[in-house]
Amino acid sequence: MQSTERARNLALTHVIAQSNQIRGLLLEFGIVIPQGINSLRRNLPMILEDAENDLPDSFRQIVMSLWEHLEVQIEHADAITSSLKGTIESNQVCQKLMKLEGVGPIGALGLSLKLGKGEHYSNGRNAAASIGLTPKQHSSGGKEHIGHISKQCADKRLRATLYQGALSVVSLVINRPPKTNKEQWLKALIARRGKKVAAIALANKTVRTAYAILKSDSEYEPQVIV
Repeated sequence: MQSTERARNLALTHVIAQSNQIRGLLLEFGIVIPQGINSLRRNLPMILEDAENDLPDSFRQIVMSLWEHLEVQIEHADAITSSLKGTIESNQVCQKLMKLEGVGPIGALGLSLKLGKGEHYSNGRNAAASIGLTPKQHSSGGKEHIGHISKQCADKRLRATLYQGALSVVSLVINRPPKTNKEQWLKALIARRGKKVAAIALANKTVRTAYAILKSDSEYEPQVIV
């Protein structure tokens, strides 16, 4: 699975680089397209067909060629992702990790490959730090303060995957009563610090819990509010 996951990451890197290249070329003509492949797919045809935006015909052809190449890269990345998901469905470790809030197939695979059986980390905090999900600490006047989340030595793609998963959980629980102790904690944190901070905190807790599960070969059982 590790080699396939690396192939997927490489394919996604190519997709991001190609899409950023297209955005950069259009930006030279003052045309801004929001981030995201769907945004590019939605806006680019209209831009290239707009006869009033003064884009040279030769430039339109170049951008269209880049887009056609990007579509092939996207299909390649999607095919690898589908293959990975099929493999993950039969992997017991990944199935354990997918019981964690906000962890889907790709997040579970990433955690499994990154953490192993927990043997490379002394505790859950170090495991979270390796992914870039532990707040920076600094001291002032003898007091320790927690700052922004450190991205040094981070596994950026896994970090982004876990953050997006956590953000979806935040959006889900914010509009309904909490069902578990963790959801109760999360709702209180959202009220105090906002959605983004709460999502990072949940992702951090997810990695720590995943570390404990892998280290002890145990199952995740959320504590239901009674």
